[in-house]
Amino acid sequence: MHVVILAASRHPVAEPFAGGLESLTWHLVRGLREHRVDVTVFAGEGTDPGLGARILRTSPLRLSDAARADVSMVPEPWLREHHAYLQVMLELQRREDVDVVHNNSLHHLPVAMAGSVPAAVVTTLHTPPTPWLEPAIAIAEASPGRSSRHVAVSEHTAETWRHVAPVQVVRNGIDVERWTPGLGGPDLAWGGRLVPEKAPHVAIAMARAAGRRLRLAGPVGDPVYFDRFVRPQLGDDVEYVGHLDTAGLAALFGSSATTLVTPEWDEPYGLVAAESLACGTPVVALARGGLPEVIDATSGVLLDPHAPDLLDRAADAVAAARRLDRRACRERAVRECSVTRMVREYLDHYETLSAGLVA
Repeated sequence: MHVVILAASRHPVAEPFAGGLESLTWHLVRGLREHRVDVTVFAGEGTDPGLGARILRTSPLRLSDAARADVSMVPEPWLREHHAYLQVMLELQRREDVDVVHNNSLHHLPVAMAGSVPAAVVTTLHTPPTPWLEPAIAIAEASPGRSSRHVAVSEHTAETWRHVAPVQVVRNGIDVERWTPGLGGPDLAWGGRLVPEKAPHVAIAMARAAGRRLRLAGPVGDPVYFDRFVRPQLGDDVEYVGHLDTAGLAALFGSSATTLVTPEWDEPYGLVAAESLACGTPVVALARGGLPEVIDATSGVLLDPHAPDLLDRAADAVAAARRLDRRACRERAVRECSVTRMVREYLDHYETLSAGLVA
């Protein structure tokens, strides 16, 4: 089987990962190759050389002075991304050696042009509906003779799309051989992009309510937010440890008592929670999006994000989570959150589609 994977172009598929989408793509490529699948990858600049990716770029992008002067001229990075995916899809129209195209990007063109390529197309939905992608999927669904399928990273995310198209679920996976159990420790941990929707400022308030030291890790995705709401809070009881790779994050989670997951939006999946559980560390999370599908009563505590007494509840939740069995946390991650399970489920979709059995 020959599978072409289209990654998102804005961030490299390389460690330390910018987010769950990049992590999923990296692990999927490696997992498929371990199953002897022939994989071609299209990805952004700076992608891990070990993936052997073809870089998503428009080469050349020639714009005349007249075109640049047009009042409808969009920002050039947007235009370059658009034409990069256009070039790839036009190439795939001519390829007869591809069985499945797995669209793992957030761009609308691979969906809009799926019916024009001879291969079957699988699109993973990583986010709630967007104004570019939603109409593209609706139009594609109405096209006769389609050979495509849509899957989402959680049941929650799938449900947000089912008014547009049938959506199945393949939950994200993590490499449980790399996210190894730790002995725990007294501190709390938080990981993710430091941006308003991930709300590390809420984690800081929760940790202080619990009387526990907090270590924050991740890329600063919004410097203005970080400088206003996070940096002033740093001190002896709150430390920013930087943007860590897998080994660094595994050491952080594994040496912590509990990991806090504090989104102020509906998390499409909740990768940090799965990573923490694989390290044996229970999770205290706001019950938003896909997080209730990752965490159960044996592995963490879910909090109502709208509770007026959230900080009081958080203090109790941290105390309760610390009493949970770290082995049970690890066992849940291995059973429910492994990349092995994820790759196997995607292979099942590929084989069904390539056989012409479209559901």
